[in-house]
Amino acid sequence: MKDLIRSIFNIFRWIGKIISGVRVFTLNAAFLALLVFIIFSITSYSPKKKINVSRTGALVLSLSGNIVEEKQPSDPLSSLINDKLGFDTLPTETLFQDILDAIEEAAVDDNITCILLDLNSLDSAGLNQLQTIGKALTNFKASGKKIIAAEDFYRQKAYYLASFADEIYLNPMGGVDLHGIGTYRLYFKDAIDKLKINYNIFRVGTFKSALEPVIRNSMSAEAKSQNMVWLTSLWDTMTTDITRERKLSLESIKVYTENIASELATAGGDTARLALETGLVDGLKTREELRVFLVELTGEDHKGNFKQVELNDYLSTIPRSFVDPPASGGSIGIIVAEGTILNGKQPIGMIGGDSMGDLIRKARTDSNINGLVLRIVSGGGSVFASEVIRQEILEYKKTGKPLVISMGAMAASGGYWIAADADKIWASPVTLTGSIGIFAAIPTFENTLTDLGIYSDGVGTTSLAAALDLSRPISPLLKESINISLHRGYDQFLKIVSKGRSINHNELSKIAEGRVFDGRNAMQLGLVDNLGTLEDAIGSAAGLAGLDDYTASYIRRPRTVKDEILQIFSGTVSNWLASTTLSPALLTVISRLTAPIRDILLFNDPKGLYAQCLIHDLSL
Repeated sequence: MKDLIRSIFNIFRWIGKIISGVRVFTLNAAFLALLVFIIFSITSYSPKKKINVSRTGALVLSLSGNIVEEKQPSDPLSSLINDKLGFDTLPTETLFQDILDAIEEAAVDDNITCILLDLNSLDSAGLNQLQTIGKALTNFKASGKKIIAAEDFYRQKAYYLASFADEIYLNPMGGVDLHGIGTYRLYFKDAIDKLKINYNIFRVGTFKSALEPVIRNSMSAEAKSQNMVWLTSLWDTMTTDITRERKLSLESIKVYTENIASELATAGGDTARLALETGLVDGLKTREELRVFLVELTGEDHKGNFKQVELNDYLSTIPRSFVDPPASGGSIGIIVAEGTILNGKQPIGMIGGDSMGDLIRKARTDSNINGLVLRIVSGGGSVFASEVIRQEILEYKKTGKPLVISMGAMAASGGYWIAADADKIWASPVTLTGSIGIFAAIPTFENTLTDLGIYSDGVGTTSLAAALDLSRPISPLLKESINISLHRGYDQFLKIVSKGRSINHNELSKIAEGRVFDGRNAMQLGLVDNLGTLEDAIGSAAGLAGLDDYTASYIRRPRTVKDEILQIFSGTVSNWLASTTLSPALLTVISRLTAPIRDILLFNDPKGLYAQCLIHDLSL
């Protein structure tokens, strides 16, 4: 019998070896094929000829992907592979400052006759960014040159920007989507209950709604009331700008959005005709009619198209802002803090406590830097990492150099934690800020495992020996300790803001507890000093430093080999996803489903405490 069992065991062992060998061979062969493909592509690749941009033509302002304050470095391998495979992939990011630089230069460039807005691939953008770009377009029009917007279909954020154009054209089969703005989240309480996950929630602040998706099936009344305040303010800003630029009445926009069905019925179901009759667009043009119109405006090139230069090609020929090293005569440093605040060193797109601290330390020790502007675009994150950054800010301030905060679309929770000690805080009227409150969330899976017939048991030397063993319930003693630590952290947050902003503690308590404010209201409450752009903040820092003649320069950390490798692989995947035929609606649903999970997976605070405002689902 033993021999029989041994023989059977040997048969399965050899089958396992064969399967393992086939798997290893297949993977190695695939890797070798990929390596040969990459080597062949690199050796046979010849760069495209540089486009001549000295001719007269339209600057095609293609705003592709997300508009960001700090752009991920380009991925040459991804571009090369996509070129070889014939993929027509668009950039997944467009640098905000690049857009402003191109518009400003085009206004005085005799070779540029007009600007054509290309907004079809515009993805995520802050309303503050769109508003600033709109102002730049208004300045461009003062040069006497036209701005043309022409699309097959206008999504809301694209139409808002198009409203700053002199003329707006729409495809006869297209339409204009104006629907208002809102914040809608997915709520998981029933799903968590069905999975028998025990979510241990600790939070301070009636209005701290970041954790509501895991403890409720709907938005709380408190969250709805405070969200409606800033949502209304942002929508009022958008409609005011649109009606001013298009010379429309607010009532016409209200009718268009609130009575779209009856209005569409009046227009015979024709969305393009409705947009024209409402005054949202100036004309309807097919693609061929648009080509002929643009040829008449700019002239015809050798391919029979209108004369044009693409944004990225134009950028290669013009001076760029804030890229030169700090000048010895006086310079303002600019550090971009964009993304979730996490512990340790983090790549571009996230704010690492250590990596951000290194940049602030660099500004402190550089004798050529006379003042610092910290550009914050963040809903917060780790309390520990936020405090590490703040400690570096306090060390910087000991030098006597001024520190000015410039807030982007959002600078809330941990983003406000690191802003409070600044000499001056500038924000956009539509910046979302405040959200002074913290939380902790620890899921345990003892009930889930029990349901599967899996149990955790053992012994320890103390009642805390199991610590945060997620297979066991959190002990009452640990719960009490976390709660005490949480309240201490909240009190610390209040003290930081009270001291940094010179706001009475009792008065501050009334505007804390996680409340979120737009820039205008924040300024009235003393959370913000002035309303303005990054340029305004730089001028403010220079004034505080006593500089009349100065330069401004970005301070960025050097890229490591690890960064380069990660960029190659992440860029390849991102560009592949961008080239898929998944509908925008499906991609939006996937993003909404994965966003809460992504945020939780990123959390790495050593004490498990977070100051974060999760309004990443704002729909413009």
